[in-house]
Amino acid sequence: MQERTIYITEVDLERVERLVEATDKRGKLGEHLDRLMDELDRCQVVGPEEVPADAITMNSKVLLKDLATGKEAEWTLVFPGKADITQNRISILAPAGIAMIGLRVGDVVTWPTQDGEKRLRVEAILYQPEAAGDFHL
Repeated sequence: MQERTIYITEVDLERVERLVEATDKRGKLGEHLDRLMDELDRCQVVGPEEVPADAITMNSKVLLKDLATGKEAEWTLVFPGKADITQNRISILAPAGIAMIGLRVGDVVTWPTQDGEKRLRVEAILYQPEAAGDFHL
């Protein structure tokens, strides 16, 4: 399997790293944080003007398609304080959020669940702050 390039803006990287440092790393959350840090270690850090318009950044709203069912849903990747599953706002600290960061249209989001592996394809970026010129959300 070819390893994908993960893009993250300098601002998002700094905010996520501060969040990780301030979060209690015990238990299951610690495992998630380790996975997030592994993802961030592989990412290409770019300025907000340089991030590809089809890459998922913080506060991006995306259209995802479940590869098992064909069902599509819109999701927004957010920081934990703004996460709300009823509003389809997924935290960067959740397994799905960790899997989403930096993906591009056509990439497959994969993360473990109790029922096995969940696989969703990024169909579209409906809103990306950087592409919209919103650099300080």
